[in-house]
Amino acid sequence: MDGISGSSAFPPIGDYGFLSDCEVTALVAPSGNIEWLCLPRLDAPSVFGAVLDRGAGGFRLGPADIRVPAARRYIPGTMVLETSWGTATGWIIVRDVLLMGPWHHEDELSRTHRRAPTDYDAEHVLLRTVRCVSGEVQVTLDCEPVFDYGRQAATWSYTDRGYHQGVARAEDVGLELKLTTDMRLGFEAGKAMARTLLKEGETRYAALSWTEHEPPHDFREAYERLVWTAHHWQHWLARGDFPDHPWRSFLERSALTLKGLTFAPTGALVAAATTSLPETPGGQRNWDYRFSWIRDSTFALWGLYTLGFDWEADDFFWFIADVAERDKDLQIMYGVDGERDLHEETLDHLHGYEGAKPVRIGNGAYNHRQNDVWGAILDSFYIHIKSRDGLDERIWPIIKRLVESAITHWREPDRGIWEVRGEPKHFTSSKVMCWVATDRGARLARLREEPELADRWQKVADEIHADVCTRGVSADGIFRQHYDTDALDASLLLIPLVRFLPPDDARAKATVLAIADHLTVDDLVLRYLTDETDDGMTGHEGSFTICSFWLVSALVEIGELDRARRLCEKLLSFASPLGLYAEEINPVNGRHLGNFPQAFTHLALINAIIHIIRAEQQQLAVPSITTNGGQERV
Repeated sequence: MDGISGSSAFPPIGDYGFLSDCEVTALVAPSGNIEWLCLPRLDAPSVFGAVLDRGAGGFRLGPADIRVPAARRYIPGTMVLETSWGTATGWIIVRDVLLMGPWHHEDELSRTHRRAPTDYDAEHVLLRTVRCVSGEVQVTLDCEPVFDYGRQAATWSYTDRGYHQGVARAEDVGLELKLTTDMRLGFEAGKAMARTLLKEGETRYAALSWTEHEPPHDFREAYERLVWTAHHWQHWLARGDFPDHPWRSFLERSALTLKGLTFAPTGALVAAATTSLPETPGGQRNWDYRFSWIRDSTFALWGLYTLGFDWEADDFFWFIADVAERDKDLQIMYGVDGERDLHEETLDHLHGYEGAKPVRIGNGAYNHRQNDVWGAILDSFYIHIKSRDGLDERIWPIIKRLVESAITHWREPDRGIWEVRGEPKHFTSSKVMCWVATDRGARLARLREEPELADRWQKVADEIHADVCTRGVSADGIFRQHYDTDALDASLLLIPLVRFLPPDDARAKATVLAIADHLTVDDLVLRYLTDETDDGMTGHEGSFTICSFWLVSALVEIGELDRARRLCEKLLSFASPLGLYAEEINPVNGRHLGNFPQAFTHLALINAIIHIIRAEQQQLAVPSITTNGGQERV
């Protein structure tokens, strides 16, 4: 199946809106149905899971008889989603938001926060407001939570607020949902329902809450808290350093999305908000991405520091430092609170998005050996530590242990950056990242004025470099996926980006151009060719959008600025209607595939755009010289 059919009950993945309060996330379908919400944190079991099974719970607020909205947008600079509806009799506007508020742990310590508190905190309330702007419209509310990934139907009961508040519970589920509204609720089986006629100028609201914190109890209070949240996001975004450029809006939406994918109590950045949205329509490549990958750290810190969000970058750095200090053997990924055991299981009772099975929770790749992890974390430490003053005494023992681990294991095969489930191989990009680990370690040792250690680590770095340049290059002078093949791999685009070779090196240029010419479909980059790579799975996949953005950055590096700009323009044209990206894009029809929204894609977008802008600035400053661009190391 090439894509989602027109008669599908499931919206296209790219049509979902994304909400976050930095502790939980939600997806909102164009129909006004909230189809993904996990509580009480973003990796917990879902209470609304219709994105994976139409019977797994949802929460719709909208016109009674119309499912297709007239327009959708985020209120500029915010995570407040606004949907406009036109009917035969009138117009309404629905606004959806996960509320933020002032820091509220004044009389007691938070049980979950391990990072320094800020001035704001999640309110643990999903707020929906509706306003009739002309005519009159019949509005319906249907809230049907199904706890534990669609396994436990809810039972509703009224509270002392009568028809204006209901509580949903399920047996053996330690979570209660409270729905508060100025509409009159009724209960049908596991569903709370309301219906009302709104006339011009009239308003209604509904607030779903799941903690002891009070929801708004009238529309005025609801509106004030929505405005507070909108201003919070706008003030947060104003802290950033965004270039005055036509692509600024893409950078801003990516920054907001990355912030929304951050678990504020620990600083962890999750790969995506969802699990098991398929990389192949109807296929088996369905994974749980609600975890924090260590390999994301370099790009996360580079992107956040580049845009001026040092606080968020530092929080993620200290999350990484926590697990690196605790664990002798560093995993490739962790839970958002640093959990090690991410046991993978399938939920066979769920239909799957467009029938894509299995639906998985947990991720069995957590215990894979990936030798690139040491390079990723050492490069992120190097980015964080900008001076001797930044080289914290707590961090130095961690650095030494990680460099020594890279030295011990760099000659061993692994499963590579893509976590292939076939046989371990000597992946070239893994060797390159082991070089990064030893190279950055040597630089930090020199910064610390330990010349003997720096010399020993540099000697190993030189040995790894020579090995890769000898065994990792084909007879055509192109870097290969692993030592036993001449197949291409998009991870080799990192070679100029991490400064393994200078961008004018013939092998680096040849590799970038070979990937651009032979590992693409309609210019969009594949990770690898599935018929050339034993990844332990069947079927094909779409283009990996992060790899396409990597190609943009790499093309800038080797001096192909015009080609990079054309590709970047094409990629930006594939953004979802709300400016979001999934993991993959089908090059044939532009459909988004895989988990959504995808942090790694937005990080690579930031990297690519900044590369182009800096190259353009350099070209304008010295018009007679062709720029290599991107002088800042990734």
